[in-house]
Amino acid sequence: MSERFWTLFFELYEALPRQGPGNRACAERALSLCRLPASPRVLDLGCGVGAQTLYLAELTDGPILAIDSHPPSVERLRATLVSRGLTHRVEALVGDMTESPVEKGSIDLIWSEGALYNLGLERALNLCYELLRPGAYLVFTDAVWLVPDPPAEVRRTFDLDYPTMGTIADDLALVEKCGFELLGHFTLPDEAWWTDFYTPMEQRIEVMRAQYADDDEALAILDQLAEEPALHRVHGGDYGYELFVARRPHADPDDRPEMDPATTSSRA
Repeated sequence: MSERFWTLFFELYEALPRQGPGNRACAERALSLCRLPASPRVLDLGCGVGAQTLYLAELTDGPILAIDSHPPSVERLRATLVSRGLTHRVEALVGDMTESPVEKGSIDLIWSEGALYNLGLERALNLCYELLRPGAYLVFTDAVWLVPDPPAEVRRTFDLDYPTMGTIADDLALVEKCGFELLGHFTLPDEAWWTDFYTPMEQRIEVMRAQYADDDEALAILDQLAEEPALHRVHGGDYGYELFVARRPHADPDDRPEMDPATTSSRA
């Protein structure tokens, strides 16, 4: 993609309430499967502008560390935290998910919406396992195929960003392989795509089209960006986001299945 594409991409996405599907109801449902301590230590990996971080601040009572590699998104979250009086509980940092400034075995809940795939899911799950204390929880969402043979145009679209995307069964196998206990999983409902994500996206694209009305290159890029919600409107049944709730077992870490570093999963 060209530099101009990414400039407009971030201009669009940074203005949205969230950068991927999800909502408060799904967060509440996931947390209902977790028996957290009174003041859990929470780590939000790949927080974006922090829509889910704010849900977590409302639904839990404890310190939250939110990390994202994109500085403008973190700055927007920081401003939101100031305006909502949450800076005493929630800290937003620019950083790499692989270099979290927390001690291994110290986190009660890791939350990550649509971000773990950036590391390769197996690698990300192993990283999360090490950061969680025994008995602690991991909640994450991941894009998955919901049909065995998705249309070619849909597969081509996802191949650009997530060529190793698999099925729910693939993700479940990796959760088990990486030593977690699965507590539950569910596919995000369609409203989790539209209410705070695709509907604001389409509205923002129209605003930007007016802003760049005399810029043919920008208009062409905006048409390209508009293909994503249009595709979901037609093919939303072929793929989805699955939310997984898992737990690091209470057993001694030495009992964890050994991972062969020379072995690469099809989803890694």
